[in-house]
Amino acid sequence: MPPRHRIKPRSYRAFRPHTITRIPQLAHLGPEETLAMKAVSIVLPFKVNNYVIEELIRWQEVPDDPIYQLTFPQAEMLERGDLERLMRLLRRNAPRETIQAEARRIQERLNPHPAGQIELNMPHLGDKALPGMQHKYRETVLFFPSQGQTCHAYCTYCFRWAQFVGLDKLKFASREAESLAEYLRRHHEVSSVLFTGGDPLIMKTRILRSYIEPLLSPEFEHLTSIRIGTKAMAYWPYRFLTDPDADDLLKLFERVRRAGKHLALMAHYSHPRELDTAEAQAALRRVQRAGAVVRTQAPLIRHVNDASHLWADMWRQQVQLGAVPYYMFVERDTGPKNYFEVPLARAAEIFGQACSRVSGLARTARGPSMSATPGKVLVEGVARVKGEQVFVLRFIQARDPEWMQRPFFARFDPEATWLSDLRPAFGAREFFFEPALREIVDSQRAAAWGEHRVRRRRVALFGHVEWE
Repeated sequence: MPPRHRIKPRSYRAFRPHTITRIPQLAHLGPEETLAMKAVSIVLPFKVNNYVIEELIRWQEVPDDPIYQLTFPQAEMLERGDLERLMRLLRRNAPRETIQAEARRIQERLNPHPAGQIELNMPHLGDKALPGMQHKYRETVLFFPSQGQTCHAYCTYCFRWAQFVGLDKLKFASREAESLAEYLRRHHEVSSVLFTGGDPLIMKTRILRSYIEPLLSPEFEHLTSIRIGTKAMAYWPYRFLTDPDADDLLKLFERVRRAGKHLALMAHYSHPRELDTAEAQAALRRVQRAGAVVRTQAPLIRHVNDASHLWADMWRQQVQLGAVPYYMFVERDTGPKNYFEVPLARAAEIFGQACSRVSGLARTARGPSMSATPGKVLVEGVARVKGEQVFVLRFIQARDPEWMQRPFFARFDPEATWLSDLRPAFGAREFFFEPALREIVDSQRAAAWGEHRVRRRRVALFGHVEWE
């Protein structure tokens, strides 16, 4: 059993929209700033905890502090007219139902589930839909345990914000561990399960165990890896150190390894400061000693980490601590994306400059990567080919495995921020994968799955965001 580190226990305390004014560090804000923050927090999820407030944010640098930008609502995250309407309702103490209705109207326009991620990725057992699962790529299934659809604190950029705003129809969540097991029994092409959310590590260990331990039996020998997507290592490292069931969690990790499965924690670190505290480093060491590999990922976020030296610092520190840099994502087309988005040309420049500052051990990171409808599209860079300036693109994951690693080209557009903004280079009418993608949507059958899927309503074809 990995030893406990001598970290003083801390009681978890969360602040949400109705308690935001109780955060003492916000006392210096003027009444209009406070009102704007409350208005945004009604539309977009807000939750922060005492560790983030006391250990990660440098309050003397607010509002420009990157962790403050990462966790606290900013007025610019909403369109000006929407913000002003909400602020007027709050000023006159409008009924809660009226305020909530206005918030819902705004939320419905914020692209909560773009590009058919509900319709096109949802697997089935016979005629039964499995809404708490996603099967987009042949080898990987995503599972959304219902008890894990929240987080220790919320990131303001989060493309899964719809999980947290009380709209059940927008949630991905499953209570049925047996459905996951049965689906995997029928789909031996799946070699990896990713538990995601929210944050699965918000759950008590006994609940997490009920989902994971059944997958360790010999009948799932085709399952070679189990992944857990989490921000807990950055936002609440006590989950691995001093929480009441921290030891049980590490024992569960050891159990996975003894069963011969690879266990990976897909840790979201968005800024080097999240790795600086003694608690964060102790948590990482303890997880590693339990046999898990920590792979790190984050989107490129304007106002937070849109500078190459920050990524280089973060990757170097991760390598030093034994973690594996994995992904730099492109911020997704949902929620307050315009506030955070970085043009693809600039993203490729930042990634290249960051790579040039680090050794080969840190160049395991892939990016900038867009998780779009057809798959994960890597922006390799900008080049001049046949006299035309182009984006060089490549699939590193795809709905059809035959698209994998195939390079393709788009006309250079300095303002483009997502795949849907791009047009094929060299006079082509469409990208090479678009005819096959239309067939996948029309037939409801993809090379990713071992069986036909139930036919459902048509979905958007191309260019927007998908979940993993």
